[in-house]
Amino acid sequence: MSAGGGPDVGAGAAASGRSRAAAVANRRIVLGVCGGIAAYKAVEICRRLVDAGAFVSPVLTEDSQRFVGALTFSALASEPARTSLFGAGADGTGAGGGDPIPHTRLGQRADLVIVAPATAKLIGKYAAGISDDLLTATLLATRAPVLVAPAMHTEMWEHPAVQENLATLRRRGVHVVDPESGRLAGGDSGEGRLAAPERIVAAAAELLAVSGDLLGARVLVTAGGTREPIDAVRVITNRSSGKQGHAIAEAAARRGAEVTLVTTTERDVPAGIEVVRVSTAAEMQDAVLPRAPAADVIVMAAAIADFRPKAPPERKIKKDEGFSEIVLEPTHDFLVDLGRAKPAGQVLVGFAAETDDLLENAAAKLERKGLDLIVANDVSQPDAGFEVDTNRAILLDSTGSAEEQPLQTKHELADAILDRVVRRFIRKDP
Repeated sequence: MSAGGGPDVGAGAAASGRSRAAAVANRRIVLGVCGGIAAYKAVEICRRLVDAGAFVSPVLTEDSQRFVGALTFSALASEPARTSLFGAGADGTGAGGGDPIPHTRLGQRADLVIVAPATAKLIGKYAAGISDDLLTATLLATRAPVLVAPAMHTEMWEHPAVQENLATLRRRGVHVVDPESGRLAGGDSGEGRLAAPERIVAAAAELLAVSGDLLGARVLVTAGGTREPIDAVRVITNRSSGKQGHAIAEAAARRGAEVTLVTTTERDVPAGIEVVRVSTAAEMQDAVLPRAPAADVIVMAAAIADFRPKAPPERKIKKDEGFSEIVLEPTHDFLVDLGRAKPAGQVLVGFAAETDDLLENAAAKLERKGLDLIVANDVSQPDAGFEVDTNRAILLDSTGSAEEQPLQTKHELADAILDRVVRRFIRKDP
């Protein structure tokens, strides 16, 4: 899979038919259908999912029914199509079959939510957090992975607003199957054609295949840059935003792990992740070390200060007083402690943020600190490293294997890292 929190999943990533069926079988999938001519292809998506053994719950927008009727989906799906938060559904028993909160129930029970086709209207509402119908309310109510397959005319697909809304969704971990080029409605041709149903089903199978591969695992993640006080109000810090560490914590939770995130940031964290807020390197050490022995996987993504001011005053130093000098002392490198005390079976992942000699420095750190895997990235590049939403890296592990990761979102890299952890250290594939 082209890693997690919002990848563009291509046809080349498709699993075999047998593995797709295994991943999809007995899983609950909400299939959202929006109002566009490509809605007729959602019928084939529904059929393929049901044939693979999925329990499919169709949710149709009002506009979608101008193209394909709800009874068509009700006849093919695992239960009658739902069309409204309040009105009658296709079976005449009410939007939720008598359920007063159908969006909540659908969102809670789903293993995956697919929207195909996803119109520009739906993408905009979802990005803005607007829930004015059953489908958008379900999207906001679910914690399951979400896969959207856009379809629209080329001019709409290329509009900056649509692309910005999709970028927002990708940053939040929504997965996207990009449209194809080909014949469009009205005889036009160009980019914006809904991806083939087999591509969408294959992408769904990929997501479901990894969604539980860390089920029951205890994952401890650190994030952000520590802040070391100079006086009562000033600090020495670094440029780390915490985005990569937070993306890893979110990806691990989506894959079924029990996640604890120790972070220096105030970034929002999805429900279900235990959050410990810290500031200094010492506070992070005090939060991590007691929790480390119980963890199955530890990912040290935080940028922990190597030095801190020695004996900082407890009051603010006035500007006219100035500082005659700021004496720095090294912080304790407790990652070394984690490597030495690592219990059998635990996987320890570190990061190497470098500006030169990337591979050499990362390999030395991997060995010196007793790591299983190290994520090496060149933070001097403007589109990777600190503060930005993208990253590129090389994954080096203790078996001597190196895997280069191209430029991608930090959510995608988060899943690539976890893929490597699962493949090499949990499943122990060759």
